[in-house]
Amino acid sequence: MSQVRFDAVSKIFGGTPALTDLSLEVADGELLVLLGPSGCGKTTALRLLAGLEQVSSGTIHIDDADVTNMEPKDRDIAMVFQSYALYPHMSVRKNVEFPLKNAKLPAAEVAARVNEALATVSLTELADRKPGQLSGGQRQRVALARAIVRRPRVFLMDEPLSNLDATLRQQTRADIVALQRRLGVTTVYVTHDQVEAMTMGHRIAVMKGGVLQQVGKPLDLYNEPANAFVAGFLGSPGMNLVAGELRDGQIYIGGDLVGTSSVADTRDVTVGIRAENLRLADVGFSATVVVAEELGADVHVVCETATHERVVVRQAQHATVPTLGDTIALAATGQVYVFDRHTGARLS
Repeated sequence: MSQVRFDAVSKIFGGTPALTDLSLEVADGELLVLLGPSGCGKTTALRLLAGLEQVSSGTIHIDDADVTNMEPKDRDIAMVFQSYALYPHMSVRKNVEFPLKNAKLPAAEVAARVNEALATVSLTELADRKPGQLSGGQRQRVALARAIVRRPRVFLMDEPLSNLDATLRQQTRADIVALQRRLGVTTVYVTHDQVEAMTMGHRIAVMKGGVLQQVGKPLDLYNEPANAFVAGFLGSPGMNLVAGELRDGQIYIGGDLVGTSSVADTRDVTVGIRAENLRLADVGFSATVVVAEELGADVHVVCETATHERVVVRQAQHATVPTLGDTIALAATGQVYVFDRHTGARLS
């Protein structure tokens, strides 16, 4: 097991910054998720750690070793990609044993390690099949076994579940979490899916435009977002963010009082309210019902404010759903967040 450290790491492609001053530590045995939209720099950070790209400035350490300019093969890492990258003409067993054969390990050790890796991911009975005879989830497990068999210091995973359907994603997600915790290998996992991040990571590092926005435990980020971007990116649906006003510690949307703040100030702000913390009320800020999304146990009532901003209300299935086109009043039942209108930073 190993620790990973980025120290003020930047990467520039053709004059365009892809990553800016990333300073981040991954603890020994931790599963850290790099989360953000396309182009945020998360995959660039992973490729820099793997040695597939060279840093423009800064350093990367694995334990006490500076690996910034080290060859990928010398870093003792194993990578699992979005595409399974399996050899179609080889059996499962031969795919898994390939890196060991390439390293010219003794045959007896290769056999023992391959059998152990296949058993770890429940593929022993499929060892003689070709990748084309496997499901997407099984092929991803082959890719995991090929990484496990090397016994690396660090696992790197680049959106490994993106090609799976919803059911397989959920199942394989649980398999990876159980596997990582059993093996205790330090893991850096890249995804744009906040559900994956929330359910898998010991900690999440949220990125935007090549800049680290916030890092912390999933629920800490959910409950205490540092800025409006983190607030809106985490959660399903993300936090409602609408234009508002702060007047001497009182928070208004469209002139209607929705909550209070410890900030005794007067300024234009962005108001954040989670969908589960909104309810239909007799008094509140007004919005027009656009659509009601029936999701089984819940109903998401999608509304539009007078300033044409979207607001989602999460209701239980048995709750009364308003008629489409109705203008309703919404009140906050939980915490109301306030963010600076221009910088997005959360106001205390």
